[in-house]
Amino acid sequence: MVNRSLEIRLDNEGKFMQEEKKSENKQLEEKLFYKKESSWLDYDENREKEVFAFAEDYKDFIGKSKTERLCVKNIIEILEKSGFKTIDKFTSLKKGDKGYRVFKGKTVTAFVVGDDPASLRIIGSHLDSPRLDLKPNPLYQSHELALLQSHYYGGIKKFHWVNIPLELHGVIFTREGKEISLSIGSNPGDPLFIIPDLLPHLAKDQMKKEATKVIEGEELNIIFGHIPIRDKEIKEGIKLNILKYLNDRYGLIEEDFITAELEFVPAQRPIDIGLDRGLVAAYGHDDRVCVYSSLRALVDATDVSKTAIGYFSDKEETGSYGDTGAESFALINFASHYIRLTGLDLSPWMLLENAKAISADVTGAMDPTFSSVNDPQNVSYLGKGVSIEKYGGGGGKYNTNDAHAEYTQYMRHLAMKNKIPWQTGEMGKLDIGGGGTIAMFMSRYGMDCIDVGPCLLGMHSPCEVASKGDIFSAYLLYKAFFMD
Repeated sequence: MVNRSLEIRLDNEGKFMQEEKKSENKQLEEKLFYKKESSWLDYDENREKEVFAFAEDYKDFIGKSKTERLCVKNIIEILEKSGFKTIDKFTSLKKGDKGYRVFKGKTVTAFVVGDDPASLRIIGSHLDSPRLDLKPNPLYQSHELALLQSHYYGGIKKFHWVNIPLELHGVIFTREGKEISLSIGSNPGDPLFIIPDLLPHLAKDQMKKEATKVIEGEELNIIFGHIPIRDKEIKEGIKLNILKYLNDRYGLIEEDFITAELEFVPAQRPIDIGLDRGLVAAYGHDDRVCVYSSLRALVDATDVSKTAIGYFSDKEETGSYGDTGAESFALINFASHYIRLTGLDLSPWMLLENAKAISADVTGAMDPTFSSVNDPQNVSYLGKGVSIEKYGGGGGKYNTNDAHAEYTQYMRHLAMKNKIPWQTGEMGKLDIGGGGTIAMFMSRYGMDCIDVGPCLLGMHSPCEVASKGDIFSAYLLYKAFFMD
């Protein structure tokens, strides 16, 4: 006869032993495994309110900063409201002094002098975003329309830019040298502009093309007008009427387009995405989300021990070349100014070599619909914190800085000790692609540098998507870096 009570006891003991063992293994798993968890799970009600409030301020900023010139204007406004003044107003610099240097209206270097002026903490980001510029002689009339020939700027999917409303912003110079600022489309009641696409009924041949050729560069022609001047003797009456409007209102002639810097950007305001409003959709997250987060971090940093510097550069989307890009000597020139005003006995090169730096730029987020282009173990995920990326670039690590292990550990420790949600990431599978940042230009001075920023869906499209949680995490880590 089987003793049922003994059998049950033995079974229970085995079960308890299994549960105990499982618990030990679970603890071991938690200790040894690297897991990316949603930052939202770490936020209490008060911290979530902070996240949403920060996002609202950011939405206001990016909505007004659709070009690099506008971005610089709004950066200066925030800096001056926070007690910063132009570097030209200083005859010397001491602890606590707050200043900035603007270069050619497209690059800003802002700073707060620390206890040790020879030690620098630099966060570099870029102001520019993919867009449509104009050809030097863009205006023409064809088939009852006045159109502008565009020249796309940066890496875009050209078919994204058709059939969406566009705004116009920029500067143009008259023959006499007068600078005229144009901003059309951002105010209520302003007209907007558009590039029409071929209707699907007539697009059979178009739809057979490769995606890169569905819309050709020469087909990105912007509708600029339609009504002709009231004179049947004028063959190009619509073009003339447009030029008359520009001349009457701004004193411009057609030749002035040659000396213009006009940008067409999506005519949309930043908006919340999802019923829970956890995401922000906007044009220009890349890289104005890092511009704003690092700017706020600089402004909010208190009693810095090392001099904190926010470096906001131009032309990253076209390789960072040109005198306002990170490939230029803008940083070394700023360092020369800074040394002169602080009285340091250092060369600009040695000052920068001893600095620690962050390249604040975005990375790609896992898209559930197109997951196959990413390595799921090494891609960034929306809502899991700011991304710390040892390297960017493409297959073979081309166009990257590739941070040293020591510096990667420093950044990990900084996030951990300040309890800031973070993750690591990589831009796509090895043989598919990747993207460079300004890290490789900042690190050439000898300073340690690593890429840190939020991840995005729809990067380089007219409407990119970011997590409010990741934006706030970026701000927290940038601020911690400045104050470390």
